Amino acid sequence: MRRRLFPAATGLAFFLVTAIGPAPVHCQHHMEHPASHRSAAHSPKKLMNWDQTLLGAHIYIGRLPAAMPGSETDTPERIALGKRLYFERGISLNKTKSCHDCHLLTKNRPGTDNTPTSKGATGVFGKRNTPTVINAGYQSMQFWDGRAHNLAEQAKGPILNPIEMAIRTPEDVIALLKKEPDYAEAFRRAFPGDADPMTYDNLAEAIAAFERTLIAPGRFDRMLAGDQGAMNAREKRGLTKFIQYRCVECHTWATVGGRLYAELGRFHPYTDTADLGRYEETKKKEDRLVFKVPMLRNVTRTPPYFSDGKVATLEEAVRLMGWHQRDMRLTRSDIADLIAFLRTLEGNPPPVEEPR
Repeated sequence: MRRRLFPAATGLAFFLVTAIGPAPVHCQHHMEHPASHRSAAHSPKKLMNWDQTLLGAHIYIGRLPAAMPGSETDTPERIALGKRLYFERGISLNKTKSCHDCHLLTKNRPGTDNTPTSKGATGVFGKRNTPTVINAGYQSMQFWDGRAHNLAEQAKGPILNPIEMAIRTPEDVIALLKKEPDYAEAFRRAFPGDADPMTYDNLAEAIAAFERTLIAPGRFDRMLAGDQGAMNAREKRGLTKFIQYRCVECHTWATVGGRLYAELGRFHPYTDTADLGRYEETKKKEDRLVFKVPMLRNVTRTPPYFSDGKVATLEEAVRLMGWHQRDMRLTRSDIADLIAFLRTLEGNPPPVEEPR
């Protein structure tokens, strides 16, 4: 409940920072659709000044922290094991799929496969778009429906998913690894205090440790650190609009998303309602069409967009979000400015090479 009510708590701060523009949109769902009784808003003619924008950027977004939550106990041995497991195809049904095959990282790729939905070990495609793993550990929840609370919980899912890697049980996964050379010793070094270190929980924790190294700040973070030359005039104008148009009420914190849930189609229904979102996990009526607000770090590099992967371009995604979530008819200039800002969120983690 706290994460859903966060935007309401920011109302006073929004008044202090941005006394201009449309009323705020709360990241909570199943309220009456305002579009039913008023026409869509257009972009405000007057934008707040740069000092207000900079203050808002510090309040609502902020710099990416230097380390991810949970990394305090990570060791080089645990990270090395996690990297090996991340690339391990031997723990899929027919030894054709690894984490990396859907979440590509080598050659500075963006942590996803840039397909609408990913194909699993049996040749069947999943029903949701694959999110990036870069910076993912900063989020408050994982998966589009938020069913995993952290990276380790998330890592357990795809290996046992019948559409993805399709192994039957955690015991089967460990049995497969025990057939491979050196894994027993690698687990022992990664978890030296455990009497039986080769467990499915430790496998997931090792993969999470590796993923916690995938930190990728961008030029936006340099700007917040004091380098005003890190962003040009159009990018700064895009940031101003991102704050003034209330995008930050849902796309909040340093991840610029990944911290809250929101109904898809807040003002105008989204066309694809086959996926009921969080409802499929909770079976609660109020969770119908509710999804995790996606993180916008590296969003310019991770098309296609939305949970169904049906929106091919970022221009169209921004236009649709303005309409569905903000009841705004964004102009071409608005869209170009907003995307210019989003490009400042691009970044690469330390280079990743496939283990030999």
